[in-house]
Amino acid sequence: MRLPLVAAVLAATPATATEDAFVEANLLSILYHELGHAIIDLMDLPVFGQEEDAADVASVLLLHAFFEEDTAQDLAYDAAFGFAAEALLLEAEGETPAWWDVHGPDEQRFYNTVCLFYGGNPEDREDFAYDMDLPDERAETCEEEFDLAWESWGSVLDDMAATDGFTLEFGGGTGFAAQIVGAEVAALNTEFRWPDPVIVTVAPCGEANAWYDPQGPEIRVCTEFEPHLRALTDPVD
Repeated sequence: MRLPLVAAVLAATPATATEDAFVEANLLSILYHELGHAIIDLMDLPVFGQEEDAADVASVLLLHAFFEEDTAQDLAYDAAFGFAAEALLLEAEGETPAWWDVHGPDEQRFYNTVCLFYGGNPEDREDFAYDMDLPDERAETCEEEFDLAWESWGSVLDDMAATDGFTLEFGGGTGFAAQIVGAEVAALNTEFRWPDPVIVTVAPCGEANAWYDPQGPEIRVCTEFEPHLRALTDPVD
């Protein structure tokens, strides 16, 4: 994907709501990504390929599974916009993608998110794919990609929903990000149980980042992520 196309998509597609909605959607997407890492670790799942790619897939599947259709689409729009806005920011700063990084380039993560989400319900998400300028060549495979992903992850999520175990523990934090993450931890605890206690914390890290630490085990969402995401709304608007 070329960056001018990303810019065209962002300019042509209306923002789903407010700046807060954009931040919330991306915080949830980031949290679900880190939950993907936690599931892989604590459920001893094999990973054939890049674990970061697998965590991205988990994030989209959780978004698809947890929300009613209209809300899921709003969140998917903004989560995908987050990757596109990151790509535009990188270009504006004169940087190039870090091809050596374990994460894929933001442009590819944008399209992977759009395709996988579209593939989960092509009939009702046709406008979503059109708005996001998903090429027909990729759209043709998206339902198959979703089915394969769900076949891989669905049984694991079912196991976590059906077994006894531990809940997530919210380790605290302040501000809007902590409100969003804390509320989502409470919601997730109505759905899943974990083989070990997992702490989810919103706290300063010195950078806009998030990670899963298997030594905790802990998911840390950095407080610096919120202002970073708010700054990204400039290229989105």
